Amino acid sequence: MSPAGCERVAGTDEAGRGPLCGPVVAASVVLTEEQAEELLSMGLNDSKRLSPRRRELLFARMNSLRVVWRAQAATHLRIDRANILQATLWAMRRSLLKLPPVFDEAIVDGTFTPADLPFPGRAVPGADGLHPAVAAASVVAKVLRDRAMTALDRVYPQYGLAENKGYPTRAHRAALASRGPSPVHRTSFSWRKPDERA
Repeated sequence: MSPAGCERVAGTDEAGRGPLCGPVVAASVVLTEEQAEELLSMGLNDSKRLSPRRRELLFARMNSLRVVWRAQAATHLRIDRANILQATLWAMRRSLLKLPPVFDEAIVDGTFTPADLPFPGRAVPGADGLHPAVAAASVVAKVLRDRAMTALDRVYPQYGLAENKGYPTRAHRAALASRGPSPVHRTSFSWRKPDERA
């Protein structure tokens, strides 16, 4: 990734498409070249390639650098109602529209762009490993979603959400099998393995 060309570009990414419960969170970020250089020197990358501690450090530094970012969550209810793709695109669009008008183009991680954007949007598969603003957006989205899942763990401790963040781990599936879903589980998702389905 290079910091060149960061200014006037907004990057957007999401966290939480695969979990069985909780929201999907989208974030959008605009970086100056100086901000991108510093964050890259700290190891900025696709959030999936970073440890939780590194993500938190990067997020804290973004805030101290006054990086422009906005985020939007789509709840489990919206996911069940609209489907995960549409809920994700809705959250991405909302996060982009919340940004101040300091950019000319949005780069979206993935193969789809949100509909009806009032500015050019470009979908780039793997953009969170290519464009600093998108990598930064992936970090923001992941940090905020992880914090939300840790908070939900205090309400529904029996599912281990602080550890699994809602992903379908063996322990999470076992808790669902014995206790059933919580009010924040996505009812449109199947939590059983294929050979466990009735």
